[in-house]
Amino acid sequence: MFLVTAADERTAVLKDVNDGQVHALSSNPGVELHDAVEGIVAPDPPMDVSWRLVEVESRRPLSIEESDESPTASTREIAAGQEVGGLTRKPRAGTGEIHVLTVPEEDTAGAVRDVLDDEETTLARAARLGVSRVEVRSAPGVVSVRYTP
Repeated sequence: MFLVTAADERTAVLKDVNDGQVHALSSNPGVELHDAVEGIVAPDPPMDVSWRLVEVESRRPLSIEESDESPTASTREIAAGQEVGGLTRKPRAGTGEIHVLTVPEEDTAGAVRDVLDDEETTLARAARLGVSRVEVRSAPGVVSVRYTP
């Protein structure tokens, strides 16, 4: 599974979300920034310094956004039961995960910004989890990162 970390009309860059290997493609086979791509890459001859996407099994766009909604009651309970700086990962009903972070109340907005600014890491996790959407919810002292289909 790959995350498209850069793309224009002529080329693209894929990052393997499992091992972090980066593949600069010699051409763009129709992928866009922040797409999750399940496929096979191969060195592009004759120099083998760039890559080709030789097979695409699936492709889906990924998104990350801040929500106006508050974390759920369950999420707030988890946050209340852990130390500041704590992280709990729990499976969602169906597909995905919810990450609950407990942060100092005065740093909540900064923690949300940190998650949103680290698009590559967050979207790579979404690709690994097989979801398409990341939603960040917050309340004072609580940040919820929801990985959803």
